[in-house]
Amino acid sequence: MKKILSISSVLAIIAGLMLVGSGIWGITFTYANVARENITTPDDASIPGVPVRGPFTLKAQADIMRVHTLRMTGGKTFAEMPRQIPKLDENGKQMVGEDGKPVMTANTARDIWITATTLITALNLGIIAYSFAGFVLLFGLFSIWIGVVFYTLRRKYENPPGA
Repeated sequence: MKKILSISSVLAIIAGLMLVGSGIWGITFTYANVARENITTPDDASIPGVPVRGPFTLKAQADIMRVHTLRMTGGKTFAEMPRQIPKLDENGKQMVGEDGKPVMTANTARDIWITATTLITALNLGIIAYSFAGFVLLFGLFSIWIGVVFYTLRRKYENPPGA
């Protein structure tokens, strides 16, 4: 039993140290990559006028980007807009082709959603990266604690009370 506890304690502590290191690296990596983009939340964000660095500012930026995009598209999401819309002339009147049918053009408002969705997804992935790195760090600390407990139990087997 002493041997199993000894090996288990060493393995748990080594695994825990590796996990703690990985968690710290993940948090540092995410922070550095977010910081190099030099994003500052706009004044109408839930956390206004601050550099985007951590999960809360990432969320504030992603949320306000969605609000701004909805404003720019008249409250419609990508899926709610048609792919093509009637082409208008310089007076704002619908252009008609030789066949009498409306001339259609690509709906550029949908392109705004493609860009916004890409950026919002990247911001949300930053939040997930922070969460996962934090979970790994916590699990590493838990593993170290288990290793210490196993080590303590092994010592009790070496020197049983009352022996």
